[in-house]
Amino acid sequence: MRLLITVALLALTFYAFFDCARTPQEEVRKLPKWAWLLIIFLFSSIGAISWFVIGKPKRNPGPGRGGRRKIIPPDDDPDFLRKL
Repeated sequence: MRLLITVALLALTFYAFFDCARTPQEEVRKLPKWAWLLIIFLFSSIGAISWFVIGKPKRNPGPGRGGRRKIIPPDDDPDFLRKL
């Protein structure tokens, strides 16, 4: 059981480190990217959890996800009218 927890925390740390490294600098929140990488490296699990809670950018839901879209009738839809 102890080994399983250790492996899970190590996997979380590696995932957070590489996720932070792949995130563009302008999307990182609160601290510069190099600081987040250093925090994740030095503080392992706590740094990784902090990255996911505080530093990781919020992703915009793509089309078809998230809130409800308002239905537009064809005569008010500019894309539909453009195709005519």
